[in-house]
Formats: sequence, C-alpha cells, structure tokens
Amino acid sequence: MRLSAKVEYGVRAMAVLAFHYGSEPLPLREVAEQEEISLKFLEQIFPDLRKAGLITSVRGSRGGYALAVSPDKIKVGDIVRAVEGPITPVNCLSESNTDACCHRKEACLTRQVWEKLRDKINDVLDEVTLNELIDFGPAYKTTVGEV
Repeated sequence: MRLSAKVEYGVRAMAVLAFHYGSEPLPLREVAEQEEISLKFLEQIFPDLRKAGLITSVRGSRGGYALAVSPDKIKVGDIVRAVEGPITPVNCLSESNTDACCHRKEACLTRQVWEKLRDKINDVLDEVTLNELIDFGPAYKTTVGEV
C-alpha cells in the first residue's frame, strides 16, 4: 500500500508550518521552495487542510499560511485524512462508499485482516504529532535555520 504524493507533500508542508509556528504566516511559495514541491501542487492541497481546520490563511502582502492550532495538537493522521479521506486498505472498508462493500461482508474470510491493517495504520498515524516531526528534524534546523 502506498500513500499518495498529496499525502506525502501535505505532511511535509505541514511540518514546515510547524517549524515556523508562532511566527508570521508563511507564503506558500516559501513552503514550496523549502521542500522542493511544486507550488501548483501545494495550491491543490492547502484548501483541504484549511477546510479541515488545520491551517489558517492570511491575505495581503504579509500574508501566507499558519497552523490553526499548536503543532502538538495536530497528528499526522489528521493531515492524511484531510488530504486523502479515510484510511482504508480495501474499498469494502470505506465508510463513505457503502456501495463498494460486497455482498459477502458478513461471510468474508479476509475482512478481519484488512480491518486490523486499517486500525494499525490509523494507530501509527495518530501517535505522531507535528511537534514530534520537527523534533526529529535536526538536519532541517541546520539547513533552514532556527526561528
């Protein structure tokens, strides 16, 4: 199972915002440059993050984006779900698509393993906060500099 580029870039961009938490809003262009991500691609991701209440935006010459809450309150799983939706390894587990569930739901021999996998993935993603990500990133701190 692979996570999409939207998820990977969304988490990386949020980590940049976490690193700059408490300072001026960061222009999206700067986030894109720091992480070497296409600005156009980030422009597609950030509305989902804003809609989920994870970031705020400020317009104007000193505008940009900032975390809506402290980085210790935002879990990687929050970002993944904001960008990609519910984390489900197979279609039949999707809460939003009940049509994807097959008629064998009650008698399915493999459903248990897919449910267990979904739960473990969610557990791991919900254990790690943005604060922890930036604590793990000493190379980033020396490359970009302390705030």
